[in-house]
Amino acid sequence: MEILHVTAECYPVAKAGGLGDVAGALPKYEQHHGHNVKLIMPYYSTKFVHESEWETDYTGRTNLGDYFFSYKILKEKTNKLGFTLYLVEIHGLLDRPKIYGYDDDAQRFIAFQICVANWLRQWHHKPGIVHCHDYHAGLLPFIFKYCYDYNSLSDIPTILTIHNAEYQGWLDWNKSVWLPRYDLWKTGLLEWNNVINPLASGIKNAWAVTTVSPSYMRELRHNSNGLEDLFEYEKGKCTGILNGIDTELWNPKTDTYIEANYDIAGAAKGKQANKEVLCNEFGLNIEKPLFIFIGRLVGEKAADVLPDAVKTILWETQQAANFLVLGSGDPFVEDRLEEIKYIYPESYNFYKGYNERLSHQMYAGADFLLMPSRVEPCGLNQMYSLRYGTMPLVRRTGGLIDTVIDIGDAGYGICFNHANIEDIKHAVNRAIGIYQSKKMLYAYRKKMMQIDNSWDNTVEKYIDLYQQFIS
Repeated sequence: MEILHVTAECYPVAKAGGLGDVAGALPKYEQHHGHNVKLIMPYYSTKFVHESEWETDYTGRTNLGDYFFSYKILKEKTNKLGFTLYLVEIHGLLDRPKIYGYDDDAQRFIAFQICVANWLRQWHHKPGIVHCHDYHAGLLPFIFKYCYDYNSLSDIPTILTIHNAEYQGWLDWNKSVWLPRYDLWKTGLLEWNNVINPLASGIKNAWAVTTVSPSYMRELRHNSNGLEDLFEYEKGKCTGILNGIDTELWNPKTDTYIEANYDIAGAAKGKQANKEVLCNEFGLNIEKPLFIFIGRLVGEKAADVLPDAVKTILWETQQAANFLVLGSGDPFVEDRLEEIKYIYPESYNFYKGYNERLSHQMYAGADFLLMPSRVEPCGLNQMYSLRYGTMPLVRRTGGLIDTVIDIGDAGYGICFNHANIEDIKHAVNRAIGIYQSKKMLYAYRKKMMQIDNSWDNTVEKYIDLYQQFIS
């Protein structure tokens, strides 16, 4: 089967969050299962792009309304990711250092999708499936079906995977001139709440829709940033497929980012060695339990609650724990997290930004991972932490429900219901109690590290879904 993924992110080319991790792993594991897998994404000015070898697969010229531009489709020569990688290069529009955050993001991603459609149109054959990811590729199912210049693509099955429904790519109707010529009778298939909504359009026009966990799929019918009625109406073609993790990349036995490699049998010694590195680097007391937070400092992750929760816990427990935070986002939250460094310098530290090496070292050296997320479609951090024997403390939402079972229910994590100081404090106090019994802590680590969250199980579910339409 030939599968083409269309995405805005892919690790290690360019990554802003979980979408990048999934797009870098799912195609690789599909290729392992014997399929011919390709992925196409925008050309960004990143280290990976500049250090890789490329050849030109296709050149073309197209337009967004009265804006005409040339573009190239570049192919990575060495197949270093384990599947065929293509980039859409548009000088001045896509070739920038960041993935998102520009005033013309809507224009950038529409241009990207039109170039993908133009490229597909000149293939001598058709792919078996085009798998679109999030709103950045959400207009392709409509373009294939109802834009006059792409009628030859209308019978290609399209799958839309929603990694986060909070971001939908809304556009005013005056931007409709950016789209290729389309059947005006089908305008309703672009619209939701009186604007062009690329994510809603993808849901309406894709042959099937998936989300990244079963629980998140159920939640979207009640809380999806305005799309609740649409998810209810289209529920017959929607399914939740839990993400996996790349167990080759995230493996404490072989991880080149961490100081001391270890397996299940050597977890106690290995984690202690990695914890010592972290505590020395950030001035923390190695005798205390180490709690970490890794992620974007935004409301979805409940990062606004984090500063007061940490200060309250350190005050009430007389600094019985260490906290280490890695992330960036809301400047106000960043400033408040920075301030705590000067209040509790021996029990807390904060690294502003993102650091791939440090994140691996934190999973390997920490005792507990804190995830109080308000919204978590799947969540990969908790699966990484389980892989490294670090117990996750999670709020019951989205994919966290599907992947973490509370120790009170014969599980291996700590779960709570609300993203507030009291629930976080209670979860941390439970964790401190576990830490004080090393025998109990080591038993939970062994249990966690035996859990299989690999992509192999997930890939089979996607292949079964693809096969329904190819047949």
